Amino acid sequence: MPISDYVAGIRERIGHDLLLLPGVTAVIREGEHFLLARHAHSGLWSLIGGGVEPGEDPAEAVVREVHEESGGQIRIVRIVGAYGGDSLMATYPNGDRVGYVTTAYECALVGAATPDRDEIRELGWFTREQISALPRHDWIDRVLDDALRSPHSRDARER
Repeated sequence: MPISDYVAGIRERIGHDLLLLPGVTAVIREGEHFLLARHAHSGLWSLIGGGVEPGEDPAEAVVREVHEESGGQIRIVRIVGAYGGDSLMATYPNGDRVGYVTTAYECALVGAATPDRDEIRELGWFTREQISALPRHDWIDRVLDDALRSPHSRDARER
């Protein structure tokens, strides 16, 4: 999906300056396999996700993003965590600078998913070991590792 009207309006006022945006990420999982998407603009593999629109609940946003990019329907299982920082900073080819803060949701896929061929070129199921060999956005490693932890275990940062 192209830039939202909301972000386009902000860009008209601030140009290419850094913009901090809320996002959502779907960690779609079947046992030890994760569904990844190869993005058209970068060729890199990543998790499906996108921006939260004004007034939109993040859980609704992750359902919408998965449907827009893959036609798939999901059931949210739990929140994996919230992520941001340098690894989620990006400069797009047009010069727009963005920093994302994303909430990752573990999800189960309900029905079939196929790439939209606009944002997503390819979808595939991979184990954590297979993902390590893929050209990917590095930030997903932390999300996937957190998703593999028991939902009741404490993160090392909390100890």
